[in-house]
Amino acid sequence: MQPLLIYNTLSHQKELFKPITPDHVGMYVCGPTVYGDGHLGHARPAITFDVLFRYLLHIGYKVRYVRNITDVGHLEHDADEGEDKIAKKARLEQLEPMEVAQYYANRYHAAMDKLNVLRPSIEPLASGHVMEQIELVQKILDAGFAYVSNGSVYFDVRKYHEHFKSYGRLSGRVIEEMLSTTRELDGQEEKRFSGDFALWKKASPEHIMRWNSPWSVGFPGWHTECTAMGTKYLGETFDIHGGGMDLMFPHHESEMAQQTAVCGHGPCRYWMHNNMITINGQKMGKSLGNFITLDEFFSGSHELLQQAYSPMTIRFFILQAHYRSTVDFSNEALVAAEKGYTRLMQAYKTLGRLQPSKNSSVDVSGYRQLCYDAMNDDLNTPIVISHLFDMAKVINTVNDRKATLTQADIDELKGVMDTFVFEVMGLRDEAASDNTAIIDGLMQMILSIRATAKANKDWATSDKIRDELGALGVTVKDGKDGATYELN
Repeated sequence: MQPLLIYNTLSHQKELFKPITPDHVGMYVCGPTVYGDGHLGHARPAITFDVLFRYLLHIGYKVRYVRNITDVGHLEHDADEGEDKIAKKARLEQLEPMEVAQYYANRYHAAMDKLNVLRPSIEPLASGHVMEQIELVQKILDAGFAYVSNGSVYFDVRKYHEHFKSYGRLSGRVIEEMLSTTRELDGQEEKRFSGDFALWKKASPEHIMRWNSPWSVGFPGWHTECTAMGTKYLGETFDIHGGGMDLMFPHHESEMAQQTAVCGHGPCRYWMHNNMITINGQKMGKSLGNFITLDEFFSGSHELLQQAYSPMTIRFFILQAHYRSTVDFSNEALVAAEKGYTRLMQAYKTLGRLQPSKNSSVDVSGYRQLCYDAMNDDLNTPIVISHLFDMAKVINTVNDRKATLTQADIDELKGVMDTFVFEVMGLRDEAASDNTAIIDGLMQMILSIRATAKANKDWATSDKIRDELGALGVTVKDGKDGATYELN
C-alpha cells in the first residue's frame, strides 16, 4: 500500500496518513445546506473529497464516507440569531420547509452526478437526527460546559477554554482577543459571552421547524448535527474530517469543542480543508450574492459567462489547482480548462489507435510512479495533470511517427491513464457519452423504419435490417410493445 501524506489543518503540516483501524477509513465531510441551487463553491469540496474517497479506495482501503445534508438549524449569516435559512426560503415560497430541503437536495444530487461525484456511503439529514443532537447537548450540560438560558442552551466558551486551553486552536483564533474585541450583540442578552454558541435554540412563535426537548420546544444549533452524526456513524474518534476553509470557524472549531467537552478529545485525527473559489478576489457564496450556479455554468445562462461549460470542464478546472490553493473564476481560466480536458480525452483516443513497434524510442516506465508520488503528496492533482500532459505529448509524437512504442508500453500508458484520469480524478469522456446518445437516436430511427416495413408486410426489408444489424453486433428483439436492441 502506498504511503500517503495529507496536510492536517490542526498541526499545520503534512502528516503520514495512518488510519485508526488498519485498512479501514472513516471520513466525515460537511455537505450542503439545501436552500438554493449548488454553485461552484459547492462543487469544490465535493470534488476535492470525491478524489480523496476515490484514491483511498484505489490504494486498498475500505472507506465509510459520511457527508451530511443540513436541513435545519443553520441560521442566517452563520449566526445564532435570525431565521433558519431553509425556513426563510419556505416562508418566501409558501412551501413546507422539508419541501424546500427535498427539492434542493435533489437538484444538488443531480448536479453532483453530472460532475461524476460518487455518492457517499451514508448521507444523514440533520432533521433525522434531532434525538442524537438532544442527547449530545445533555452530555455537554452534564460535563459542565454549557448552560440553559431562557429555554436555549449555549456552549460556555470561556469555561471550556479555561479547562482545555484549546478553543481557537483549529482556526487560529485567539480567545483572549475575542474577549477583548467582541461586543454584546442585539438579541444575544441570553449569552454570558457573545462568543458562546447555541447548542439548542428555543423556537420563537413564528419559527416553523421545532421539536420537544428537556429545555424548550425548539431546534438544534448548526454545529451539533455534525458532532452527533459523526459520532453515530464513525465513532468518538474517526480518521478524517473535511470541508471548506470557510467552515473552519465557527463550525469546525465548535465541533471540536463539543466533542472535546464530552470525550476529552476532538472528533478526528486529520482535519482537511479545501480553499475557496473566488470572483475578483472575493469568496463566492450565496450570502454574498456573487455566485454562479452549476446549472448556469452548464447552460451558459449567467451574465458573467461567455459560453456554456460542461461538467467535466468544471471538474478539470477545479482539479488543475491544488485543493488548498485559492481558485479565481474567470472565463479565460475555464476556456483553458476546457482545452486541457479536451487535449487529454483526445490523447486517450489516439492512444487506442497507435500502431506498436518492435522497440520503444521513449521511456514511459516512470509515469505511473510519478502520478502516485504526486497523489501521495497531499493529493497534488495539478502535478498529476502535468504528468498526464507529458504522456499526451508522447502519444501525439508517436502518432505523428516521430517516436515509437512497443505494445507493452502502449498498454502501460493506457493503464496509467485509466487509473489516474478516470478512476482517481473521476473525469469521463463526455464526447463518448454524447456518442451514446447519437447511437441510440440512430438505432431508434432504424427500428422505426423497420417497424414501417413490417407494417407494410415488407418482410424482406424487415429481415434485412435485423440481419445486417446482427452482423454489426446489434441484436434486435421483437416484443409486443415493439422492437428493442442490445449492443453485443
